[in-house]
Amino acid sequence: MKAMILAAGLGTRLRPLTDQRPKALVEVAGRTLLEITLARLRAFGVREVIINVHHFADMISEYLKAHDDFGMRIALSREEVLLDTGGGLKKAAHFFLEDSNGQEPFILHNVDVISTIDLRRMARFHVENQALATLAVKDRETDRYLLFNERLQLCGRRSGRSNECVQPSQQVEALAFSGIHIISPRLLAMMTEEGAFSIITSYLRLAAQGETILAFRADEYYWRDLGRVADLRQAALDLNSVAAEPGLAPHPS
Repeated sequence: MKAMILAAGLGTRLRPLTDQRPKALVEVAGRTLLEITLARLRAFGVREVIINVHHFADMISEYLKAHDDFGMRIALSREEVLLDTGGGLKKAAHFFLEDSNGQEPFILHNVDVISTIDLRRMARFHVENQALATLAVKDRETDRYLLFNERLQLCGRRSGRSNECVQPSQQVEALAFSGIHIISPRLLAMMTEEGAFSIITSYLRLAAQGETILAFRADEYYWRDLGRVADLRQAALDLNSVAAEPGLAPHPS
């Protein structure tokens, strides 16, 4: 299985830590966010990864060379202008279509989230349900919710107190997206949006057309967004309790 790590953001919420380095190279308990994400992916059998870069892109390139790409095949997708999640994936689409007939699902993973989500189980769920995309979600508080029907199919989103529904449904549940996707490569040809755009825009449009965009309930797993300095401090403490999970154990000193 291949993967893409979304790491091109400016990391403005992590300033001053990102004044001189990219968000991906900010550290938690002595390990960079990029190393932690790569270790998690590697623990679930991923050996080929593409990373989108923009802010201090050369630092990421040099960091990977210094660590021999952590024993993986790693490519960089350089963005001169930030393309957001959808535009970034669209630019990197060639990476997932170059071999194996473009049939095998791949992982799309934000660099600034840490979790114990079982990616292998999530991938099985995706394949068994023949989904176009599967999104890890949790029942937690957030400013932005996605709406899913009783069959866990994406049917809209919530902005403030108003719901935007793209499919009729008698019952919807508002869930928070966790920044981890399993995607079927056939999605890539369906992304007709251009330039910089959120992949959620594509998901909602395709859900409206009847495509299967599913929720993978990840409530039982640890998850934390690492967008703020306070989150980094808490994550460093949390790692003591989740270090036994694949890819989260620190290197021996």
